[in-house]
Amino acid sequence: MAGHSKWAQIKHKKAHTDAKRGKIFTKIVKEISIAARIGGGDPDGNPRLRTAIEKAKEVNMPHDNIKRAVMKGTGELPGVSYEEFMYEGYGPSGVAMMIEVMTDNKNRTVPEIRHIMTKSGGGLGETGCVSWMFDKKGYILVSKSKASEDSVMSVALDAGAEDMKNEAQEANYEIITAPEDFNSVKATLEKANIPIESAEITMLPKNYVVLDEKAAEQMVRLMDALEDHDDVQNVYANFDIPDEVAEKVGR
Repeated sequence: MAGHSKWAQIKHKKAHTDAKRGKIFTKIVKEISIAARIGGGDPDGNPRLRTAIEKAKEVNMPHDNIKRAVMKGTGELPGVSYEEFMYEGYGPSGVAMMIEVMTDNKNRTVPEIRHIMTKSGGGLGETGCVSWMFDKKGYILVSKSKASEDSVMSVALDAGAEDMKNEAQEANYEIITAPEDFNSVKATLEKANIPIESAEITMLPKNYVVLDEKAAEQMVRLMDALEDHDDVQNVYANFDIPDEVAEKVGR
């Protein structure tokens, strides 16, 4: 799973501006609205909404913003209606990519995404061209400096986690769950006072493409450009950047 967490580490080294924070708020508001529209406005009975609200709280989104997003989703307040799509394609060096989009105008968004991909040496593909290379999973990171391997493994596996990875070169334990078990495993870890670095429902690659420095720089620019697009919620890709290369491209 090392390649999956590598992009997160590179992103954490980059400065977070107020503009970036505004984009994060916009993306979370979309997710809350869609989750409320599909599953209702009660987070106790809507796991997707509960996860989105937790994410909003993590970035200190005001409560009123969260409440309005839920009410727009349920139709209690007027608002823009968003649709969600998953696009597939390839990046530099044949890296498989899945791009999760939420938009109110598909005819505007698709050409913009295609342009970003083409400009970076990649391209969009047909539906199904790379999705078979990914599994939808719950993914939880726990810092090795804050908990012992035995304690994390015991709690996580007893709570229903599928697996726990302890890669020697990584700073975190990686806990993998089925999507439906994600919230219960996360809650059990928190109840056991095991601090969580990050937690998300994601698409984990089944294998990875190792990138050299040139390809890694292209890949990071492409990921940045896609994630900076207002309609892109998440980007999943099966690249792995060796530590010594990650240090250079993450500066």
